[in-house]
Amino acid sequence: MPQIFRRSANTLAKVSIVGALLLAGGLIGLIMILGRSSYVTRAEEFVEQPIQFSHLHHVGDDGIDCRYCHTSVETSPFAGIPPTKTCMNCHSQIWANAPILEPVRSSFREDRSLRWIRVHDLPDFVYFNHSIHVKKGMGCETCHGRVDEMPLMVQQASLQMEWCLECHRNPERYVRPRSDIFTMGYRPPVPQSVIGPQLVREYGLNPNTSCSTCHR
Repeated sequence: MPQIFRRSANTLAKVSIVGALLLAGGLIGLIMILGRSSYVTRAEEFVEQPIQFSHLHHVGDDGIDCRYCHTSVETSPFAGIPPTKTCMNCHSQIWANAPILEPVRSSFREDRSLRWIRVHDLPDFVYFNHSIHVKKGMGCETCHGRVDEMPLMVQQASLQMEWCLECHRNPERYVRPRSDIFTMGYRPPVPQSVIGPQLVREYGLNPNTSCSTCHR
């Protein structure tokens, strides 16, 4: 019986199989890279707000503590969005007639809340409790970045599950003294490799990594 395929067909078949595997692997890798990109996570993306509030000015220049505006961050699952009255505590006296602050004055006059757009917006199926993390020694800067250097607030971290798990699995790398939770530009008094394990023991840190911890 004559040979149907040439010997080169064997090589072609092998090359085709290897090429298909490489293509499939490349596509999977591309999807993984895309899933971690800022295009998907929205990290470093500016969000249009009713008024472009500058943390750089209020926190960095004026030294306003996080808790002045985010009053419930230590006691509630939510950090809280300040009511317009909080803004007017200062701006009824400072820049009281500045055109850029008219939306704030209008909100106060009409007793109508400003519609702030959430920057760090977790999916609805994710449960996160601010107060627990604050009590356990997680600083604002750890998750939100150097807000005192942000003219406009952006999401610095990816907020993906692997990012959360990195901290839950290695809390000693990120924990800080409770007295420095709201400190921007925090530097540990001794190397983090020394103070981290000490604080983990002192605060009784044993973060869960089971699905039900965050997905409820």
